[in-house]
Amino acid sequence: MRAQELIESLDSCHFSSHLEDFEVAGVSCNSNEVCDNFIFVAIEGTHIDGHRFIEEAINKGAKAVIVQNSKTPKLQNSDKTCLIVVKDTRKCLANLAAKFYGNPSSKIKVVGITGTNGKTTITYLIEALLKEAGFLPAVIGTVNYRFKDKIIPSKNTTPGPVELQSLLADMLKGNISHAILEVSSHALSQERTEGIDFHSAIFTNLTQDHLDYHKTLEDYFQAKAKLFKGLHQGSFAVINNDDKCCRRLKELIQGPEIITYAIDNEADITVKDIKFDISHTEFILRAIKKEIGFKVRFLGRHNIYNILASFAWAFKEGLDEAVIKSALERFSFIPGRLERINCRRDFSVFVDYAHTEDALTNAIGALRQISGSKIIVVFGCGGERDKTKRPKMGYSASELADYVIITSDNPRSEDPQKIIEDIRKGIRKNNYCIISDRKDAIEKSLSMAGAGDIVLIAGKGHENYQILKDKTIHFNDREAVKECLESMN
Repeated sequence: MRAQELIESLDSCHFSSHLEDFEVAGVSCNSNEVCDNFIFVAIEGTHIDGHRFIEEAINKGAKAVIVQNSKTPKLQNSDKTCLIVVKDTRKCLANLAAKFYGNPSSKIKVVGITGTNGKTTITYLIEALLKEAGFLPAVIGTVNYRFKDKIIPSKNTTPGPVELQSLLADMLKGNISHAILEVSSHALSQERTEGIDFHSAIFTNLTQDHLDYHKTLEDYFQAKAKLFKGLHQGSFAVINNDDKCCRRLKELIQGPEIITYAIDNEADITVKDIKFDISHTEFILRAIKKEIGFKVRFLGRHNIYNILASFAWAFKEGLDEAVIKSALERFSFIPGRLERINCRRDFSVFVDYAHTEDALTNAIGALRQISGSKIIVVFGCGGERDKTKRPKMGYSASELADYVIITSDNPRSEDPQKIIEDIRKGIRKNNYCIISDRKDAIEKSLSMAGAGDIVLIAGKGHENYQILKDKTIHFNDREAVKECLESMN
């Protein structure tokens, strides 16, 4: 695409000099990626200000540089490039990326899923529903980015706008019908999804998380709400009617249709006669004057919400009810989401990604519903993340489980012992111990388990790494369980 054609789409910008027209080779906010004939967009990030790297980008071949109006720099090599000043470089980058890649979201049905918990599970479920119905879906989310036979490791739940638009463009070339996208609050706050034409959006729930970034629950809610404010006429929204934010969210949606789901309150899609078991859950789903019996291989009340959300979306999308039922009942498991490990013992072991108070409560509660035996929980909290949730998670784990082993998660640059102490402050019972080495903690939990007991290892789920102060090492809870069981033999 030619530079003038690309730049003319920008709102409220002014130029330091005449923009020489050239064939744009790429758009980036990372100076390390810049090559000849690139447009460099300077972003003021949380930790690093991209305006510091403008000269570097110019020296690497950037023909145009876009800056924030409050950050207009004095360039040493101003004759080499055109400086373009805009009000918001984050929005600018997202819109430039969309146009550079041909606005792929206007040609694919993009499904956005946001909320504190449940996003990953719902992406897997909708992917399975669409495949069962004969469509060709793709997923961009926490576990990975995948379409057709491609699986790309996930760096962020929602990638940056350039990578996101590039992925959608590749998916379009692959004739993908739907792109199912986990939309994080960080992504919405940082305008990563600006320029995406969402076909539909799903809201799961809002509980405490990421307050290290958003500061307040209200800011967190407003970030999530941006996805729904941006829906256009002809799209639709799926809303959890049991969540305390549902009324406010529905009031913000102007034009698009809304379909609701709930367990406790009135909604378009509801459920009754729930029966939990160690290997499955049975219930009757009510969908607009119809009742459909289900027997699914999911555990816990929180997963019923995920199934209802997925059903509601598929129902509104027009998928056949028999196809929906078949896909949901045949689906087996999601990596690291109450994933049962085959340990060949007289006790059970589950691995779960729960890293918030609500998610941990849901996971332990789900296991409590299917067993009256002892529940042993191993968990920690990540460093450089919301510290206020640590004692709350300690309290919930101690109150709901029979025994808790507090350990390390991804401490990052924080002292692991300080994180553990923050967790310990919330505990009111004498039913815990501290083992900072995560593998040792897992081994201890397995050695404590007796016949009929359940061990829950929470916090990392599908992850195969552990982030320490000065390095990242390979670590997988599922592998650690199997290694510990082998050594115990």
